[in-house]
Amino acid sequence: MAAQDDEVPLNAIRAFVTVAREGSVTRAASSLGTTQSSVSRYLSVLRDYLGADLIERRGRRSDLTEFGRLFANAVSEPLETVGFTAKRMRRRAAAGTNRIVVRTSLSTFASSLLIPNLQAFSSEAGGVIVDVVSSLSRPTSSDDFDILITRDLSVIEPADSWEIYNEELVCVGPPNLVAGRELSIVRSTPILNITSRPDILPTWLRAMNLSSNDIRAGARYDHNYLALPAVMTGKCLLVAPEIIVSDLVRGGALQVIPGSRAPSGMQYRAYAVDRSEHPEIARSFCRWLARLCKKAALAQAA
Repeated sequence: MAAQDDEVPLNAIRAFVTVAREGSVTRAASSLGTTQSSVSRYLSVLRDYLGADLIERRGRRSDLTEFGRLFANAVSEPLETVGFTAKRMRRRAAAGTNRIVVRTSLSTFASSLLIPNLQAFSSEAGGVIVDVVSSLSRPTSSDDFDILITRDLSVIEPADSWEIYNEELVCVGPPNLVAGRELSIVRSTPILNITSRPDILPTWLRAMNLSSNDIRAGARYDHNYLALPAVMTGKCLLVAPEIIVSDLVRGGALQVIPGSRAPSGMQYRAYAVDRSEHPEIARSFCRWLARLCKKAALAQAA
């Protein structure tokens, strides 16, 4: 682990940058997948190489010295660039060549439209395995995914993108509650509130020339996929993206209130990142998803 005078200790620099970012040797060790003693030895190597202290221990925290801050500011971005470039250009032909990871911030869209149709893509693409993960956090170049499907996030790395759906909102309820009723039903029937999409209800109300005082507030749910069973079995309404309720409407479990359709102004996009180990499969998936969403939108309009 010791470094010669002419040998830059790159592993030690990586460990130091992680400590600077995490603010703790313990958290840095966890992030690097190594032990605290290994990180401490790397810090010692770097201190000997540079001839100056970089870290000041204060209880459980590891604060940077003035020299440490200057060094961290100078090397953090170049080190991240090296890691990003290596991952972007990495290509593996070993096990798992027929597998991609799809990451999405649209959990209800994934459960209602994407996942039920994945077998069709897999068959079309020769048996590709599609792993699906959901996250509301902004993706980074170190995250493991080939495709991002999102409405409100963006990627900061090179990627091809597709516009897959311009979101339309509708107000729905169980047929035994809304059959034969007009839009005025929203004034007397509770409307569920989705806390992960606080924009939906105000946007829809403005489009309907209504205010929050004109409706009855119903129960709160974190996500639409939690609210859908509630609206199907209860005496309440839900304002939701039409694409996630269209199958339930066609199957008769829900009914759209006439005159309740309105654009939200939100656009769903799919990104195939350049660093994917399977770029052609990733791009093929995005093209397939765009066709699937177009088909769903045409079915809604019919």
